[in-house]
Amino acid sequence: MEALDPGVEALGAPAVAAGTKWVYLTFDDGPSARYTAQVLKILHAYKVRATFFVVGQNVKRYPYLTRRADRLGHSVQNHTWSHPNLRNVSWKTFKYQIRTTDRYVRAQTGYTPRCLRPPYGATNRIVARRAAALGKTIKLWSVDPRDWARPGASVIARRVLAKVQPGSVILLHDGGGNRSQTVAALPKILKTLKARGYVFYPLWCQ
Repeated sequence: MEALDPGVEALGAPAVAAGTKWVYLTFDDGPSARYTAQVLKILHAYKVRATFFVVGQNVKRYPYLTRRADRLGHSVQNHTWSHPNLRNVSWKTFKYQIRTTDRYVRAQTGYTPRCLRPPYGATNRIVARRAAALGKTIKLWSVDPRDWARPGASVIARRVLAKVQPGSVILLHDGGGNRSQTVAALPKILKTLKARGYVFYPLWCQ
């Protein structure tokens, strides 16, 4: 019997045989009416499941997209209500940002997010302690192609493919601005990683 990788379940993927290459594809700042729908269509075509770190205000605005992501088997997790730097807010505001987003996500998915991605990746010991007090595990990323800067679809794809390795958490964006380049880059990213033997898992936190 093949050994199982002990680190996979901790990140939310099922136990897999040692040697299997997996990756976590994540999208921040959505949902957005234009780009999230396109991303979901591409993911469905490639039979890939991803994780959406959603902004609560956008879930309120486009609840059907959050519901669709959940029904397609994606993970929907917390990216705060209005995208503040959590290092600079009070405990009262911190709780509001997280709990209000939880409520809107739960209304569309039936579950409360356990993962939290602080906007801008801005975290410290206080943010981590507050997140834990609310039952959240902070999840950042290991591959950042800076797609938000719109360097071009080919550049986004090249940056991802150059840096990805087994267990990578890839950061992309489906909201917060013009994400047409991200959408354009996505098919090449998925096709190439699949050709390299990668499997995709959504993130679920314990």
